[in-house]
Amino acid sequence: MEVITGVARRRRFTTEQKLLVVNETLQPGMSISYVARRHGLSPSLVFRWRRLMSEGGKEAVRADEDVVAASEVRRLEERVRDLERMLGRKTLEVEILKEALDLARVKKPTLLSRSHAPEDTP
Repeated sequence: MEVITGVARRRRFTTEQKLLVVNETLQPGMSISYVARRHGLSPSLVFRWRRLMSEGGKEAVRADEDVVAASEVRRLEERVRDLERMLGRKTLEVEILKEALDLARVKKPTLLSRSHAPEDTP
């Protein structure tokens, strides 16, 4: 029996560590609970790793594509949002410039007609 005293911190596991544990559960005669106890892990955590590995593989096979990490998806989604914001700003700038150009075209003939009009001399 292990008694835990003090402040517990969340442990981080590398992908290799997770794969090692999950692969161990797939060996003949091994139970998830036994493997979890052997590594000092919660059985529910090992079940979760095994389920995530299975679902990721199933999804990759279903889509016939590579599995992409959720963190990579989030990073790419953030990049798309940034690019959409930039595109929105540039579109607004283009609209403003078009309006300014239209106004300049309307005013230009008026200015030219005033400069060519004969001056009134008293």
